[in-house]
Amino acid sequence: MTLPNYEFLSAPLWLVTTLHLLTLSLHFVAMNFLLGGALLVGHVARRGGGNTPMQIRLTRLLPTTMAATVTLGVAPLLFLQLVFPRQAYAAAIVSGWFWLLVVAAVLIAYAALYLCAGRSERSGRVSLPPLLLALMGLVYVSITYSAIFTMAERPDLIRALYAKDQSGLVWNPEWSDYLLRWLHMVAGAVTVGGFCVGLLGRNDPETYGTGKSFFVTGMALAAVLGFGYLLSLLPILVAFMRTPAIWALTAAIILSLGSLHFFFKKQFAASGVMLFLSLFGMVYARHTVRLLKLAGQFDPASWRVAPQWGPLVLFLVCFVLALAVVAYMLRLFFSPSERPA
Repeated sequence: MTLPNYEFLSAPLWLVTTLHLLTLSLHFVAMNFLLGGALLVGHVARRGGGNTPMQIRLTRLLPTTMAATVTLGVAPLLFLQLVFPRQAYAAAIVSGWFWLLVVAAVLIAYAALYLCAGRSERSGRVSLPPLLLALMGLVYVSITYSAIFTMAERPDLIRALYAKDQSGLVWNPEWSDYLLRWLHMVAGAVTVGGFCVGLLGRNDPETYGTGKSFFVTGMALAAVLGFGYLLSLLPILVAFMRTPAIWALTAAIILSLGSLHFFFKKQFAASGVMLFLSLFGMVYARHTVRLLKLAGQFDPASWRVAPQWGPLVLFLVCFVLALAVVAYMLRLFFSPSERPA
């Protein structure tokens, strides 16, 4: 009996890649708002200034943002596994128990955010213990994903680690591959969190000032860490400079500065669009880094293409409808006067 060959792409590679980068960028927007918003609320509350109505309102938004982060993270994970199944699964198996603990960390963080939101709404004060518990869960998830997905770009490392230990308790030992990348992501989260807080408190000088300070600080840290991460790519830096990704990265830097300019002028629509396009450019650049690291070992263009348009069209329809619903919910939330749910 001949087993069916499941090693094929169900859509052209350019379409799968485009959808992967787009959905991953949207996931990062929600994730950055979640992590950056939680860090901002925790920082302000620790200094004794987290009891304003605006801070309580932001705290109430965090559980919903968590749901959006998880939901928007499903599609890019599936697209990644569609194109890089061997690498992604192998890396996840090597760190199997750490991978499985992500589910527990997400559930704990989700429950802690709901607990924090409920306590804050009842007491009028931000409850720090559940917020800190949620932050611990979010930090674990983010650094675990960074470690495992970076390991997926090193098939030689996966083979060596698995040959040495098959317990599933192996953590990626190559910190230099992902630590700066992860810190750059955290700085980006602070930036996006500052933008959203500034938007939320645009009519409140104190809240807007807090958001602005986080926006500027996060962007400065992201620039320094991003430059450091770029220098850590020395083995492939010359090849990277010869790809369109270097232009995308340059455009992303310019757009981020433009976003900061329009944020200061309180033109949030222009600032938000520029910030998202900047994020998309960086996601594209990071995707190019993955391809360069796998060059000579795996080429996605080698996959056989056997289109399955029915499921793809269904996904696109549901995806567009979901984005419309999320946009409507955000419009209600960020409207000048709150409306009942």
